Amino acid sequence: MEGRVARISIAPVKALHLVNPDEVELGHAGVVGDRRFWLVDADRRLVNGKRHPKLMRVHPEWDEGSRRLVLAFPDGSTVDGVVEPGESFAAELYGTPHPSRAVPGPWQEALSEFAGEPMTLLWSEGGAQDRGRDRGGWASLISRGSLERMRAEAGSAEPVDGRRFRMLFEIDGVEPHEEDRWLGRRVAIGDAVVVPLGDVGRCVVTTCDPDTAVSDFDTLKLLAGYRREGVKEPLPFGVYCDVAVPGRVRVGDPVRAVARDPVAT
Repeated sequence: MEGRVARISIAPVKALHLVNPDEVELGHAGVVGDRRFWLVDADRRLVNGKRHPKLMRVHPEWDEGSRRLVLAFPDGSTVDGVVEPGESFAAELYGTPHPSRAVPGPWQEALSEFAGEPMTLLWSEGGAQDRGRDRGGWASLISRGSLERMRAEAGSAEPVDGRRFRMLFEIDGVEPHEEDRWLGRRVAIGDAVVVPLGDVGRCVVTTCDPDTAVSDFDTLKLLAGYRREGVKEPLPFGVYCDVAVPGRVRVGDPVRAVARDPVAT
């Protein structure tokens, strides 16, 4: 069954609002600039949407070539400038040392004030994806069929916004949870080929509206009711993927499973 790319979402700053480009260049380590920045607190612990969901209301603009970073806050204020990464900063991402550098400048102060606690903004030498460095999860995808199944389970008249799940690719035109059946297979997506490796277990962040950051939809209760156990993780919704063949992916590009990859099973 062939689908289409319905939406692309990246997060230049991990935990902040998503950006939706019309096309991206997908490399072996994901999309350059996706999760380029991340935040830690005074104890060097990861700052994410579970602890500070309001950060989703801060809209970033990032240009990888010019290194210009703009943060737009809900009150209408902006912080704008060119990033010059500083000294190496020792920090762990999900229990693993993650090569990063401190980012001096006004962005850190503005984010700390907005969140109500001191934070350090870090430049990730690679993408700060949840499953990237250790498990090859440099890309992720979810189908609108799965989102429709969740809507039906909730008995809601409104569609479920796929941005809640912060996946790189949102796919239309396939059956609910068709992406689960792609595990271990090579999947052509635009000019690239990915291999789904595992399902993505969900957390409380997905209960929050991606625009308001208000917890208004109990995704976890719904998943516990009909998708409690996954292949890799509990409460699964969507899959993470390795990138077998880099290439450009555009909104509207076809998506289809092409072969089984014996290495990835």
